[in-house]
Amino acid sequence: MLRLTTLALLACTTPVLAQEINVYSHRQPELIQPLVDAFTAETGIKVNVAFVDKGMAERLVAEGDRSPADLVLTVDIARLMQIVEAGVTQPVQSDVLEANIPETLRDPGDQWFGLTARARIVYASKDRVAPGEVTTYEDLASDKWKGRLCTRSGLHDYNVALLGAVIAHHGEETATAWAEGLKANLARKPDGGDRDQVKAIAAGECDIALGNTYYMGQMLADPEQVPAAESVNIIFPTFENGGTHLNISGVAMTKSAPNQENALRFMEWLSSDAAQKIYAETNHEYPVKPGVERSALVASWGEFTPDTLPLSDIAAQRPAAVKIMETVNFDG
Repeated sequence: MLRLTTLALLACTTPVLAQEINVYSHRQPELIQPLVDAFTAETGIKVNVAFVDKGMAERLVAEGDRSPADLVLTVDIARLMQIVEAGVTQPVQSDVLEANIPETLRDPGDQWFGLTARARIVYASKDRVAPGEVTTYEDLASDKWKGRLCTRSGLHDYNVALLGAVIAHHGEETATAWAEGLKANLARKPDGGDRDQVKAIAAGECDIALGNTYYMGQMLADPEQVPAAESVNIIFPTFENGGTHLNISGVAMTKSAPNQENALRFMEWLSSDAAQKIYAETNHEYPVKPGVERSALVASWGEFTPDTLPLSDIAAQRPAAVKIMETVNFDG
C-alpha cells in the first residue's frame, strides 16, 4: 500500500513535491549527511533534514496532520518508543525491510526498524584492570568494583535501556538489587556523557565505565581525546543467560507522511548494503543487515555475541527501569 511504481513517479504531475522527503532527526546532521548525499545521487530524491534534539514527539503531536515530516530518525529504542506511544507513527509493511533487518531489531507491529546497532560495553583501564576481570553485567554490582565504576546518569536512555534488559532477563527484584549494587560501586556521582567516563578513567578517577562502542571511534578521530581513548580497553560483558546488550538507531514513518512512497524507498535504502556500509564507516556502528562488514576500526575491537532478547521486550520495561533508578536514587 506504500509502494508506487517508477512509472507512476515519472508520470506524477507534481514532480518537485513527489521527489523529496522530509526527515526529523535526533542524529547530528553531519552523521547522516553522507547517507543523504548517496541516496539523492542514486535516486534523484531530495532529503530535507531537520535536526530536532528535544521534544520530537511533542512537536509531531502539535503539528498533527499538518506535519511535513515523513520519517523520524532516532538514536535509541526509548526515543523510538516515545514517538510510537505518542500515536504519530504508522506501520510499514515491507519485504525488503523484513529481509534486511533481524526480527529482534524491529517492531513486531512494524512501527519502527533498527538501522544500526551499538553495544553497551565496559571501558576498562589498561593499567588497573586485569584481563578477564570484567565478565558479566551482573558482576558489575559485585563488591570487587567498589569505588571503581564511573557512568553517566542512571536516567539517561542508554542506561535505562540496559536496566530494562536486566529486568527482562531477571525480573524487577533482581534488577533493583543490581542497580543498588551498581550505585554502591560508583567512584563519583554520575556525570557527563560516555566520553567523559573514558576521560575519568584516564585521569585515575575510576577503573571501569559503562559506554557505547561508537564513542570510542569518535574519540579516536579527535587528536585531543586520543590519549584518553588509548588508555582503555573495550570489554564486551554478557548477561549470565544471554549475550552483550545492544541498542539501535532506528527509523519510523510518521502518520501524516505526505511523501509516503519516497519515504518508504529511503527506509528500504537505509537497510541496503550500500547504506549499511556508509553507516559502518562513518558512525563507527554495527550494521544491522547480516553480511555487511564492520569498519576496520570497529572490527579491531573484537568479536562478541549479541544478546538475542528482542528490543521490543527491553523497551516494554522502560517505565519499570526509570522507577527503579528513581527509587534507588542512582544519581543522588
